[in-house]
Amino acid sequence: MEVLFKYFSAFVASLCGLLCPITPLIVATTLFIGIDFVTGVIASRAEAKRQGQRWWFESRKAWRTIIKAGFVAIAIVMMWVVDCYVLEFMHLNIAKLFTGFVCGVELWSFLENASSISHSPLFEWLSRWVRRRVEREVGDE
Repeated sequence: MEVLFKYFSAFVASLCGLLCPITPLIVATTLFIGIDFVTGVIASRAEAKRQGQRWWFESRKAWRTIIKAGFVAIAIVMMWVVDCYVLEFMHLNIAKLFTGFVCGVELWSFLENASSISHSPLFEWLSRWVRRRVEREVGDE
């Protein structure tokens, strides 16, 4: 059993050493997803309170967020491996591009949540501006 533990420890240490350069990408996306989740819960509660409905926390939504964060982390790792070991001659930085995309989507969701929570004209304007900008960029294709 001790030999198995040594091999397992060596594997985990090697994996950590391999993935060390992308730790900031994974931390950033996890942070964005976490902030969006917390503000989403607060926005859901505020909306239920405004409508006079009873509110409760749903664990399945929390599990969906955890699963999403896990899949995003795995996708970042896979893209980084392709970037560094398969297409290293192209210098695409696809892991960083994907991280930027995910953080952008989570930021958009955060703006919607902030608008719903505070009804601040600034957040409402930012949400509308981002929506129009995305629709214009996507609609051109």
